[in-house]
This record gives sequence, C-alpha cells and structure tokens, in this order.
Amino acid sequence: MVMNNSVIEFILFGLTQDAGKQKAVFGVFLMLYLATLMGNFLIVVTIKTSRTLDSPMYFFLFYLSFADACFSTTTAPRLIVNALSQKKTISYNECMTQVFAAHFFGCMEIFVLLLMAFDRYVAICKPLRYTTIMSQRVCVVLVILAWVGSCIHSSAQIVLALHLPFCGPNVIDHYFCDLQPLLKLACMDTYVINLLVVSNSGAICMVSFIILLISYGVILYSLRNHSAEGRQKALSTCTSHFIVVVIFFGPCIFIYTRPPTTFPIDKMVAVFYTIGTPLLNPLIYTLRNAEVKNAMKKL
Repeated sequence: MVMNNSVIEFILFGLTQDAGKQKAVFGVFLMLYLATLMGNFLIVVTIKTSRTLDSPMYFFLFYLSFADACFSTTTAPRLIVNALSQKKTISYNECMTQVFAAHFFGCMEIFVLLLMAFDRYVAICKPLRYTTIMSQRVCVVLVILAWVGSCIHSSAQIVLALHLPFCGPNVIDHYFCDLQPLLKLACMDTYVINLLVVSNSGAICMVSFIILLISYGVILYSLRNHSAEGRQKALSTCTSHFIVVVIFFGPCIFIYTRPPTTFPIDKMVAVFYTIGTPLLNPLIYTLRNAEVKNAMKKL
C-alpha cells in the first residue's frame, strides 16, 4: 500500500519556534481546548438529559457538539503537548490517523450544519408539514448518511495520503498532519493529487457553503410573510447558524480550493476552523438560544 518510504516519522514544526511564544501557545491553547471540551460536553449532556429539547434541531445540535469535541481533539492536544516538548515527532501511522480523523470529524461537522439548515428551512418554509417531514426516523437516517458521507470523504483522503512517497525531508510546516503540508514533502509530482484534494475537500467546502447560503437566503425571503415576533425568533436562530457557517467555511475554502501552494498564514487560518469553530459553536448556539440556556440552568 505504502510506496518506497524511507520516512518513518515526521517532525511537526508547530505554530512557532520561539521559546517564549511556545509557552504562550501552550497556555492559551490549553485553556481554549478545555473550554471547547467543557462547552460541547455540556451541550451533549444537556440535550441528552433534557425533556424539552427533543426537536430535530437539538438532535442535530447534539451531533454537531459531539463532532466539534472530537474534531478539536484530533488537532489540539498534539499542538499543546508539542509547544512544551523538545521532541516534536509524530510517527507515520499516527500522522495518517490524524489526517483521517481530522477529515472525518470536519466533514461530519459540515454535513450536520447542512442538516441544521435543512431543518430550519422546513420549519420556517413548510411549518404545517414540519413534523411529518422531520420525523425521528428521518432525522436518524439523515445523521447516518452524514456519518457514511464523512467516512467516504476521509477514506478518499487517506488513500491519497498513503500513496505519497516520502524519501527525505520530514519537517511538516504545520501543527497537525494534513494533506496540503504533506504534499510539499512528497518526492513526486503532486499536481494530480492536489487536483484530487481540491475536487474532494475543496468541492465539499464550496458546494456546502453555496447550498447553505442559498438555503438561508430562501429562509430570509420567506420570513416576510411571518408575524413580527415569528420573524424575530427565526432571524435570531438563523443569524447564529449563519455566523458559525461563515467562521467555519471561510478558512476551509481558503485552504482547500487552490493550487498546490502553502502560505505562511495557512497555520493561523487553520487555527480558526480546527480550534476556533469548535469553541465558538457551543457559545453561539447557547448564548443566542433561550431554550438551551433554560435547560442548562435546570441541569
């Protein structure tokens, strides 16, 4: 499966080489990561134990929070530990596992965001048929499809990664293993593989983003027939969803939809969606949502 590889481990360059800054990276990202786990875990437990949060929106939010916690766990712990350790190595197998896991949970997050937009669309544009369209069975099937889709996407990524031959340079200029920085180290012409990465990850990001924009556009357009109070409530929910979508997809599109070049700013952009979004999701969804806040108070 693996081609002529003389590289058995990689060195992760991390966010910075400056010793003072590394201590700051350790402190800041440890706090952010713990806050992410706390926030998402709190949502997961609240939704599981609450009797009031049983609508499809919260069913999907449960999986979004679960994916968020897992997604940040694939990248953050390694970044935090490496900020203090002298030996910043990651084995070949661990590196490939990280590529798979990051793409699996990242893709899961994208699909769940799509499902949440679909749920809001049905709730606002087809209110009378909402309970029949979004039945428990339909929601379960949709989530299963999201898991399967994520699995197919990340399997495609890992197949590409496993076919990259590495024969010398092994310093990854990043804080986690991803295809873009790995392509730079491969001793082969990576033009075709990069096209495949763009057509896989890039397309998922772009197409999903466009679908989300259209769906929220349609929702906003249909709100003009609603009462002022109904409009206010729907706008509040959709605004919070939309903020999450922009923060997550902006960086994703920037990184995955371009020719095989890596910019120094890539690492900072990646921080946004690997560490920023999983932390902001619980904040945005709870602070703007009275039902979740009340359920948490009860908990």
